[in-house]
Amino acid sequence: MPEQEKTGGGESTLTVLVALGANALIGVLKLVAGVLTGSAAMLAEAAHSVADTATEGLLLTALRRSEKPADRRHPFGYGKERFFWALIAAVSIFVSGAVFAIYEGLSTMLGEGEEQTLVWVAYAVLGGSFLLEGVSWLQAVRQVRNESRAHDQGFVQFLRTTDDPTVKTVFFEDSAALVGLLLALGGIGLHQITGSSFWDGLASLLIGVLLSGVAYVLGATNKGLLIGRQADPRLVYAVRDHLAARPEVEKVVDLLTMTLGTDRVLVCARVDFDDALGAADLERACVEIDDSLRERFPQLDEIFLEPVPRTDERLRARVLDRYGAGIAAPPT
Repeated sequence: MPEQEKTGGGESTLTVLVALGANALIGVLKLVAGVLTGSAAMLAEAAHSVADTATEGLLLTALRRSEKPADRRHPFGYGKERFFWALIAAVSIFVSGAVFAIYEGLSTMLGEGEEQTLVWVAYAVLGGSFLLEGVSWLQAVRQVRNESRAHDQGFVQFLRTTDDPTVKTVFFEDSAALVGLLLALGGIGLHQITGSSFWDGLASLLIGVLLSGVAYVLGATNKGLLIGRQADPRLVYAVRDHLAARPEVEKVVDLLTMTLGTDRVLVCARVDFDDALGAADLERACVEIDDSLRERFPQLDEIFLEPVPRTDERLRARVLDRYGAGIAAPPT
């Protein structure tokens, strides 16, 4: 993983575009079916697809804006725009999808409900929607598998640790869409069998709860990335070992990393250099170390090297406060 090449946004863009096209078409079909059948679950699913379509639009914005080069006002670039717009997408899922579905479900369960008509329309739309959502879901799964292999991680582990919120968002919302379609099918079927709209309303309520859970997971992920999450620990340890192996370095005293964007990492290393190095030798060593780090770890975007004495007690105390005694071992 540490030596992987930076991944471009091409596959992420394709994944988002496939999801956008599928959800836009599905949303129209579900809305028509919901109006014709009077099904709360179908209307909830229509709101679900509207939320997903809005989400994909926000993710396209995220992909485009995060690629802007660094400038005077943003010297570290715009990589975190991807995290911001993905967070807004998570809010969109909750506001435009979950809230409506929960409201529609509760009002149907507690009210008289509408009589089902043209149930076959609902079944046909649900079947077609499942096929279209399946195409989008398979594209998301394909990308997750490809990127998890590139990062030398398992499928679930990659989803938990990835710094690319676009593919994670599409995968989770498409998975929720497939589950939501099954819930809607169950609610409509039970309504038809029992004659009670309670089941239709319950399906709508469960769809809203499902969307709320997805929105929470995605929101929490992007909150952590926006705050400034540490890089993948495997990368951190690999950078530390690379620095420690340099002949000019006596000890790596502290190593700070922060995710600046997808496959973009800032590194600040406080290093105790060999005291025999003169000023010119130290400057040359810093340039060579910077070059070697960038060559081995292409995802390193900004690198800062700070010469420090390993015996500085205040620095050691800060490291201990941050990592604990297990990480900040006493100088030897």
